[in-house]
Amino acid sequence: MTARPGVDARSAPGALAAPGPDGGGTGPDPALFRGAMARLPTGVAIVTAHDRHGRPHGFTAGSLCSLSVDPPLLLVCLATSARCYPVFARSPRFAVSLLREGHEHSELARRFAGKSPDKFSDGGFVPTERGGTVVAGALAVVECVTRRRVDAGDHAIFLGEAEHVILPEGGGRPAVYADRGFRSLCGADCARSDTPRGAGP
Repeated sequence: MTARPGVDARSAPGALAAPGPDGGGTGPDPALFRGAMARLPTGVAIVTAHDRHGRPHGFTAGSLCSLSVDPPLLLVCLATSARCYPVFARSPRFAVSLLREGHEHSELARRFAGKSPDKFSDGGFVPTERGGTVVAGALAVVECVTRRRVDAGDHAIFLGEAEHVILPEGGGRPAVYADRGFRSLCGADCARSDTPRGAGP
């Protein structure tokens, strides 16, 4: 493509970044990229697995999505620099607890986003019939068999096949994270109008 005069071709609409020394794109400033991605609202989950001694480990995940219904697959991403990464890299199973809106679960998410060596010491978890450790009162729980791990940049993508789902009755509002903070979804009771404020009939 031909860039407009005075415009760097790498920043022109539709332009591709020039290859870097390793064959990848030079890319934008990392802070700008993180800032852009921070504006994308995500659900929040605690992902847990056990080490070979049976001890639970876990992390807060926002990079989580369903992948397939048949078979039932989901994927979750974890930084390879995370303290718990070696446990997940070796574990044949992991569990995903979807968090609810509210102070209790938001504080739990903050705790598991940190680097504390014992994130489970303050409670908030229950065992499952299959031997997993999941968040008490979670909006939903999916226990998975690890089917594949894919290295991608400074993260790894874990592909899990659901083997058991816990879906409590009553539902509830999910925890939502956007722009570096927890947000609330507008419920059915919220006023909804496409008419600009101040405009009459």
